[in-house]
Amino acid sequence: MSLLKEFRDFAVKGNVVDLAVAVIIGGAFSGIVKSLVEDVIMPVVGRVVGNLDFSNLFIALAEVPAGTAMTLEAVRKAGVPVLAYGSFLTVMLNFAILAFVIFMMVKQVNRLVGLAKKEEPAAPAEAPPTPEDIVLLREIRDALKK
Repeated sequence: MSLLKEFRDFAVKGNVVDLAVAVIIGGAFSGIVKSLVEDVIMPVVGRVVGNLDFSNLFIALAEVPAGTAMTLEAVRKAGVPVLAYGSFLTVMLNFAILAFVIFMMVKQVNRLVGLAKKEEPAAPAEAPPTPEDIVLLREIRDALKK
C-alpha cells in the first residue's frame, strides 16, 4: 500500500502537474510552429531562392524506376531509399524558430518575475551581532547588580 501512497504523493506534486501542463502546451505550440515554418516561412524562402520547394529536395540512394515522378513522395512510394535533406532543413528551421520563441518567452517571464520581486518591500535587515567586548561588559554589569 505504501507504493501507491508514494506514487499518489509524487503524481500530485506541483512540479509534476506543471510539467504535464507544459508538455501538453508544448505539443500544441509545436504544431503552430510547424505550420508557421511549412506554410509561411519555407514557401517564402523557396521563392527567394528561385521557386525551390524544400520538401522535394532529396538524393535517391538507388535507381529510380522509369516513369516515376521525381518528387519525394513518388520516389518513396516506388520503394527507393532517399536522403531527404529538404525535410531535414525544414525540421531544423522549425526547431530554430521554436527554440527562439521559447527563449523569448522565458526571457519575458524572467523579466516579469524580476519586476515582481523588485516591488516587494525589502525584509528588514538583521541587526549585526553584538561585539564580544560589549557582551562581556553587559555580563559584568549584570553580575555587579546582583
